[in-house]
Amino acid sequence: MPDANVPATAPSPPTLGETFKYWLKLGFISFGGPAGQISMMHQDLVERRRWISEHRYLHALNYCMLLPGPEATQLAIYISWLMHGVRGGVMAGVLFFLPAFALLSLLAAIYLSFGDVPLVQGIFYGIKPAVVAVVLFAAWRIGSRAIRNLLLLAIAALAFVGIFVFRIDFPWIVLAAAILGAIGGKLAPAKFRGGGGHGAAAKTYGPAIIDDDTPPPPHARFSWARLGFTVAAFVLIWTASMLAISGSAELYRMGEFFTKAAFLTIGGAYAVLPYVYQGAVEHAGWLTGPQMMDGLALGETTPGPLIMVVTWVGYLGGVTKAVMGNPIAAGLAGAAVATFYTFLPSFFFILAGAPLVEATRGELKFTAPLTAITAAVVGVILNLAVFFAWHTFWPQATDAAPFAGSFDWFAVVVAAAAFVALWKYKADIMKVIGVCALLGLALSLVR
Repeated sequence: MPDANVPATAPSPPTLGETFKYWLKLGFISFGGPAGQISMMHQDLVERRRWISEHRYLHALNYCMLLPGPEATQLAIYISWLMHGVRGGVMAGVLFFLPAFALLSLLAAIYLSFGDVPLVQGIFYGIKPAVVAVVLFAAWRIGSRAIRNLLLLAIAALAFVGIFVFRIDFPWIVLAAAILGAIGGKLAPAKFRGGGGHGAAAKTYGPAIIDDDTPPPPHARFSWARLGFTVAAFVLIWTASMLAISGSAELYRMGEFFTKAAFLTIGGAYAVLPYVYQGAVEHAGWLTGPQMMDGLALGETTPGPLIMVVTWVGYLGGVTKAVMGNPIAAGLAGAAVATFYTFLPSFFFILAGAPLVEATRGELKFTAPLTAITAAVVGVILNLAVFFAWHTFWPQATDAAPFAGSFDWFAVVVAAAAFVALWKYKADIMKVIGVCALLGLALSLVR
């Protein structure tokens, strides 16, 4: 017997203007990281508005989960592209990160101007141990899903040793993990079989505009000619934009670096953070380690994808390297370059690959190399947590004297309490960082 509460007909298709309002609103309220953003879109687009069915939503999500880059942003691009073509996809993707870009650029400017004010220093003093807990919790959360046997645990351990002890660059760790996964997939396929994790639809919300049996619209149908045109268009956009910034050696270097970073974000933003840290802090000198931690904390408490921390990195890098005469112009130029080249591949992956995904519409499978890479990512994130903990618990330490200076017990207690709040009590990340910031502020006032 049908449920009387389930609508019998699909809603009217929204106009491009109506979807613009939704994606703009989402850009301002998309807190909670990728899991929260994906959940929010499911509630809005599948359950309430019924723009897309559960099955089609999960089909798109599975594809986005396989891609490098921010999966929630790519999912927004995919759904809007499916409804309104290239215009819709570009609009949704830009609106998804534009508010965060503006906010983080503003915060970076304020940080550089007033970061040495005692009250501001007190706030960031409390935030830093919270960042240690957040990154450690991310390693645990990803590891609990990705590491399902001793072989994958060994890959994670090797990745940690490789980057922590031998300082192997992140791309080489990804390549080594992929090779191990490819070999392991043939020798021990059961050990490298990826889990789906999303499951089948268990509840019906009523007919959707893009329903299970709705054929792809003309713009979403796959053709080799369209694929070739899309690839050529993106190569042209990338080449032209790189030529446009070639007058500044540092901006050109940023363009190259963040393009590479965009193709290495397998496993989410936390996976690429070690690579961004290595390149931006250790190699390029665009910002310091503590500044990177401050940016990560602000990225956690602002809307948009966590990978928006690249806006912070680009802004500080532009100012540090004085890519323009005016510091604000230099910061905005660096922020724009970092953000543009980080997100450009996400648009490419969807606009080029989604027609093929729509044509096949079968269950997408995780490959053995991807499973191994995901396991390696856990070890890399754990290394990042250790590195942040070292800088936080021994503030005066250096590479030459790794345990120099006093040990900060307050930071250890705050980090431990923050981790317990995240892990055991499932506390909201923003609230945890907010409480830790208040603790740091209170201590600065007492001192």
